[in-house]
Amino acid sequence: MNFDLFLNSISKIEQAPLPGQASQFKMSPPYRMDLIEKQAEAMKSSKRAGVLALFYPDTLQNTNLILILRKTYKGVHSAQVGFPGGKLEPQDESLEYTAVRETQEEVGVPLKDIKVIKAMTEVYIPPSNFTVHPFMGITTKTPKFVKQEDEVEDLIEVTIKDFIDDNLMTSQLIMTSLQKEVEVPAFHFNGHIVWGATAMMLNEVKDLLKTVL
Repeated sequence: MNFDLFLNSISKIEQAPLPGQASQFKMSPPYRMDLIEKQAEAMKSSKRAGVLALFYPDTLQNTNLILILRKTYKGVHSAQVGFPGGKLEPQDESLEYTAVRETQEEVGVPLKDIKVIKAMTEVYIPPSNFTVHPFMGITTKTPKFVKQEDEVEDLIEVTIKDFIDDNLMTSQLIMTSLQKEVEVPAFHFNGHIVWGATAMMLNEVKDLLKTVL
């Protein structure tokens, strides 16, 4: 989709109701509710994070979405695909600001070039005890991405055509934080498998866009 056509849909996106948890749950791992029940007390004091689904024009003025592949490290989200974003810092004025600030830090898009157009539905992540608030945003300039070398392994540019293509939804056997191999719903983008909380948040964005595009 041409980026100008995408921009013409922004007002509809802003006004459209959120698909919410019903949309997210389509991509929920089967063991999620068991984890949430076990984490019920911890949820009350969960850490907070903001992430950004950033859409932008590529050099041919096609609409893309940027995702990141995180570095391998000793943590529950090691080597996983996610949105740019991170935890709320004391100096952050809001979770929306957190999402934009972290996007600048992780992929190099300046804060001044980013416009947040919609707050999406938050998701609780049991293994890390984070409640993540996703936002949808745009930059009208073709970014010159610069990845944060100590946190980002690779940048994944997904065309909006692929993003809303139901044929790229799949399932994948993964090893969970409970050390069990489980089949989970997932997206397959550019050779990468996206599952878990990121897939849940992506699906809400996808379902929202499919109602207006």
